Amino acid sequence: MATKLTPDARRQALERLSGWSAVQNRDAITRKFTFRDFRQAFAFMTRVAEVAEEMNHHPEWFNVYKTVEVTLSTHDAGGLTDLDIKLAEAMDRLATG
Repeated sequence: MATKLTPDARRQALERLSGWSAVQNRDAITRKFTFRDFRQAFAFMTRVAEVAEEMNHHPEWFNVYKTVEVTLSTHDAGGLTDLDIKLAEAMDRLATG
């Protein structure tokens, strides 16, 4: 089971992640990805789904047309863990690649 990040580790992780922010009143992070069109947004979600399955760690997300809004938190741990940070980093790579 993943362990919740300490407040200091959480702060350091957010400093490294571009475009991610803390969710108010919740131990989670969020980011809105914007793509050229729906096809590009859906392709991103498909690539993320493959990584998430390999990690056995799945995002909360919402898609409308060319935007994908993501929230990451590890429910079993009750908050933000290294799994969330690793998935956020993978999403950032996939969004630019």
